[in-house]
This record gives sequence, C-alpha cells and structure tokens, in this order.
Amino acid sequence: MVKFIAISSMLAYSINTGWLAWQLHRQAPSRPSLLFAWLAAGLHTLYFGLLCQQQNGFSFSVLNMASLNMLGVVLILLLAATTKPIEKLGLVLFPLAAIILGLDATIMSSPRLLLVHSGAMAVHILTSVLAFSLLMVAAFQAILLAIQHNQLKRHPPTRFILLLPSLQTMEMLLFQMITAGVFVLTVSLGTGFLFLHDLFAQHLAHKTVLSLLAWGIFCSILVGRQRYGWRGRVAVNWILAGFLLLLLGYFGSKFVLEQILVKV
Repeated sequence: MVKFIAISSMLAYSINTGWLAWQLHRQAPSRPSLLFAWLAAGLHTLYFGLLCQQQNGFSFSVLNMASLNMLGVVLILLLAATTKPIEKLGLVLFPLAAIILGLDATIMSSPRLLLVHSGAMAVHILTSVLAFSLLMVAAFQAILLAIQHNQLKRHPPTRFILLLPSLQTMEMLLFQMITAGVFVLTVSLGTGFLFLHDLFAQHLAHKTVLSLLAWGIFCSILVGRQRYGWRGRVAVNWILAGFLLLLLGYFGSKFVLEQILVKV
C-alpha cells in the first residue's frame, strides 16, 4: 500500500510537469493549473503517514529526510504560487520530488527513529525542514533569475524567458523567499543549540559549522542588498554558495555517518 501511494504521487507529479511543459510550449497567457501537483503533495504526505505507522515512528535516514524536504519544497511552491508567479519552478522541482520519493520508496534502509521527543525538538525538526525548503526554492529562483538576466541580453530572448515575470518582480520574490528562509533558519539553529552537549561526540560539528556559515552568508546577502544594492550575478553567486553549504550541512554529514563511516 505504501509503495502504491508513492507511485501514485510520482505519477501525479509527472502529469503536472507535463502540463506545465505543454502550457509553456503553446505560450498560454493564463497561469497553468497545479491541481495534479496538489494531489501529488497530498499523496506524498499520506505516504509519510503510512510509513510512520508502519515503522512506529519517522525514520531520519538520508533518503527519508531528502523526500520530506522535497515535500516541504513542493508545498511552499504551491502555496507561494497562489499569489506569486513562480509555478514554472515546478518544471524542475516536481520531477525532482518524484525521483527522490521513488528512491526512498525503492531503496530499503534500516529505520533511524528518534529516541528522544520534546516540544523543542519538534520545533527544531519542523523549522529545519521549512528553512531548507524555503532556501532551496530561493536557490532555484536565483538560477532562473541568472538565466533570465543572460537571456534578456540576447536578441530575441527565448520563449521561456518571455513568459517569466519582469526582472524586478523576480528579484523581489527571490529576496522575500530568502528573508523568510533566514528567519526560520535562525529559529532552527537557536533550538538546535538546546540539544548540543558534546559537539564532536554527537557528530554534529560539521553540520553546525556549515549551517552557521550558510546562515552568515544569507544574512550578509540581505544586508548587502539593503545597504549596497547587491543584485544580479553577485547576489545569485552568494545565494548558491550559501545553499550549497546548507545542503552539505544538512545531508553531507548525515550521508557520511550513515553510508561511509558505518562501513569502515
């Protein structure tokens, strides 16, 4: 049943990706429907509910966490797309969510359940997932902005670029997403320090350092934008650097602990 739900969710993600691509091809003036993406996200959520019931808790393995974060990314994109024209990011994010969900449902790994539960721990986990999801959407938005900036210098620009909002609108949406992401990441780091007793014994040194560096970069981007008017390639490069550090902090250390050190 769990795998059937996962396959159904992947199929719904694929259908909405195809619909977005078709709308783009025919240059439809109206914003495309995300109905199947909402269905996919609902099934994705149900998948986690059934999986937790099956395992008597949520497994914090690499693939499980990656799939949960992608669900967060999709939900943020869907919610933001109700008021902002960013649904075209689904052309990349929906297939990525489907692929990671498929890997999680296919590759069986030993459940890594959380043994200690508390309100602060729940806040830390939820804000960590939300911060990563917000900043991942911002990173893809930054890539799209860089492509748009380069394409507008060409004559004529491609069809895809002509269908995007203006550069000013894209930049405004990008920094709104980063501001929200930095706020939630601050809460995540603050609650995370409550559980730090021995940084090295808990194997959290790399994750903590990389997350703090990423937080520092994103804060610097916001300050630079406000005081020095950072934009364009400079802002995009720093945003991608910050997200790369966050990605390594969230998943790099976990991958090393689970897949490499455990086999040594």
